[in-house]
Amino acid sequence: MAASTALVRPAGSDDYDAVAAIYAYYVTETVITFDETSPSAADWRRRGEALHAAGMPFLVVEVGGEVAGFGYASQWRPKPAYRHSAENSVYLAPDRTGGGLGSLLVAAVLDGCVAAGVRQVVAVIAEGGDASVALHRRYGFVEAGRLRSVGFKHGRWIDTLLYQLDLGDRTASPA
Repeated sequence: MAASTALVRPAGSDDYDAVAAIYAYYVTETVITFDETSPSAADWRRRGEALHAAGMPFLVVEVGGEVAGFGYASQWRPKPAYRHSAENSVYLAPDRTGGGLGSLLVAAVLDGCVAAGVRQVVAVIAEGGDASVALHRRYGFVEAGRLRSVGFKHGRWIDTLLYQLDLGDRTASPA
């Protein structure tokens, strides 16, 4: 599981079954995502193709020929003025956490954001996501706010923390 043997690459058509399976765990077993129904592999394929077409990163991390996690960035909000801001998301298979794979994915997603002209990256982290907070802080994200009781899942209200990274000079100025 060592990160040193991992390969981070763009997600391809053969990866979406694994992506769907990884995400399904977080939908059914955690409050990390506010989805209550797991998207299918076809749903993930459409999302991946749309992100790739928009120049945004949708990546997988592979270990020993198996997809161990995925990460992507999408436009923060749909209105045009937000086009230089993105939200990042990273998910690892539950048996692949703690080995540095999340760090590889965050770094690669941020590189993809720079290439896409993104200036601000936002991470929306559900209350209790301490590992995600620590991971994002390692990359320079700072807490930008808390939204209280905005989600209700598994019988309880959940806050979200907003973390933000200014890519600043790493991104070219918009035309």
